[in-house]
Amino acid sequence: MLGLMQDRPLSLPHVFRRAERCFGHKTVVSGRVGGETTMTWAEVCARTRRLAAALDELGVPAEARVGTFAWNSHRHLELYLAVPCTGRVLHTINHRLFGEQITYVVNDAADDVLFVDRSILPAIWPLVDTFTTVRAVVVMDDGSDAEIPEDARVVDYEDLLGRAANPGHEFAVADENTAAALCYTSGTTGAPKGVLYSHRSIVLHACLLLMVDTFGINERDVVMPIVPMFHVNAWGLPYSAMLCGAGLVLPGPAMTPPELAGMLARHQVTFGAAVATVWRGLLPVLGRHDLPAVRQIVCGGGAVDEALTRGYQDTIGVPLTNAWGMTETSPVVTASRVGTAHDRCTPEQRRALLGTPGPAVPLTEVRIVGDDGREVSWDGRTSGELQVSGPTIVARYFGSRAVADGFTDDGWLRTGDVATVDRHGYLRIVDRTKDLVKSGGEWISSVELENAIMDHPDVSEAAVFGVADEKWGERPVACVVARPGATPTVETVRDHLRARVASWWLPDQVFFLDEIPKTATGKFSKQGLRSWYVADNRGPGKSI
Repeated sequence: MLGLMQDRPLSLPHVFRRAERCFGHKTVVSGRVGGETTMTWAEVCARTRRLAAALDELGVPAEARVGTFAWNSHRHLELYLAVPCTGRVLHTINHRLFGEQITYVVNDAADDVLFVDRSILPAIWPLVDTFTTVRAVVVMDDGSDAEIPEDARVVDYEDLLGRAANPGHEFAVADENTAAALCYTSGTTGAPKGVLYSHRSIVLHACLLLMVDTFGINERDVVMPIVPMFHVNAWGLPYSAMLCGAGLVLPGPAMTPPELAGMLARHQVTFGAAVATVWRGLLPVLGRHDLPAVRQIVCGGGAVDEALTRGYQDTIGVPLTNAWGMTETSPVVTASRVGTAHDRCTPEQRRALLGTPGPAVPLTEVRIVGDDGREVSWDGRTSGELQVSGPTIVARYFGSRAVADGFTDDGWLRTGDVATVDRHGYLRIVDRTKDLVKSGGEWISSVELENAIMDHPDVSEAAVFGVADEKWGERPVACVVARPGATPTVETVRDHLRARVASWWLPDQVFFLDEIPKTATGKFSKQGLRSWYVADNRGPGKSI
């Protein structure tokens, strides 16, 4: 027997109609080169309708991929709506990838047209002739003075919207499993892999972020996704804001710490999200601003070290909250919170708890699997490979180089992370499988060692990786960035660690760098550090 409920698709046209009809008075702020633009949701939705008509006039077919190279802005938001609401697929692309990777993902996705912010155009235009399927490049003027090529393929975004006819047709997507958006992984360990999101997965994920025990985003919030809209749909935050009518602040190209801190204060932002690298860069300038409205700031893309979350608690009265996910998981799978099981914890213990990934959000499931293929106990100590499943998790990859070895026989995603789960379901990431250091037959967690080093008052950043060792198999190497004006030494770093980790975890080599190389998504690039180490033929005990 089946239930007798209406069969209505979970699709983005509903999200659009809700924002347009219920929250037209709320505002969307967009940063641009040298200033800001403020619009209402009603204005954004009206422009979205014109963009949908413009896509028709451009001859973009149904199911075609529409590529974007754009910052967080109202124009990118219009693409977030118009493209999938008309049965096309939004393909957001990270312009910080290597040129060869950009060419690969554009061609692998078979993008039909590209929308490019003017400030990003100099990085993309030299590659245009390597794109085999792209018919047009639509330039969105974000205030940059970058030269716009005189080429028949170039179209101005505002001219395109101005010429659009019949912008009033209703959006409808009959099947909620229709593809809506495409994002490629960063490809740090091989060719980027395509993750194809459905309308259903996007709507479900947006609803999950509204839940109180996830992020609790609501109509009274002003949400500022610093995390890029070109990476995993800005963690789904724009769609969540549309669903509940929250105000939205999109920083655009204004990504320096002073600019971001100014926007947080000026627009009374209540909820922000970014990777640890961004929050670490913001911390020194936050003390110059009054931020009484901030209720929660979420950090993803890696572990939150104790020094960083304590710094936020001391500076603005709000600790960082950690969350975990991947491109393959929409991305949020876990979000940390203080539950009833932790009522007796001290304030310091609660702050540390919020710095962990936390428990799985509703509709998602996690399990830890040992080397023998069996699920291990949820005891908070026994580690294994983290595997995840749920309606917001990828089932298989998209594209010409799609691989099947990232999934188990029963359909769970193999994340490549090593983790533990305690009896209350709280996840702790021990390391990436490839970043664990096996020394003398025992595992060293590069994540835990990095966090311990970054707790040193003179250290800003630290990354740890393993190198071959004739006696022990592997030994950890630490690369450290000092805080401005500080001068830590190899011995002061090692002395600091002696009270925090086992003696055999102490790195034999500590190098002091001006900066640690980052991936295209702002994470520490272990691959880049390993390449630097090999190329420079660094020896034991040396530092720079």
